[in-house]
Amino acid sequence: MSRTGVNQSINLSKLDKSKLFKGKDGSMWANLTSYLDTEKDQYDNNGSIQQSLSKEEREQGIRAPYIGNNKIFWTDSSQAQAKSPEPTLSLEDEDLPF
Repeated sequence: MSRTGVNQSINLSKLDKSKLFKGKDGSMWANLTSYLDTEKDQYDNNGSIQQSLSKEEREQGIRAPYIGNNKIFWTDSSQAQAKSPEPTLSLEDEDLPF
């Protein structure tokens, strides 16, 4: 399992307030969708954040409002990365005096 740290910035004024909902404890929530890219864009971002759409809205072809950006700031070292194999030495190939 690998982990990635992502900073997110959202423009609260672009949120559709009618889609906010109350949690069990009365706190306000918004469902968001993030898209992450491994490469940075021209603004040094790694993806976008949009306010989530309902299934009906997606089927109608409504575009989700763009509300912010993602920036990857950290990934752990357990991610699969291509590594060069370590060279191995064979004693048969060496001209050792003993």
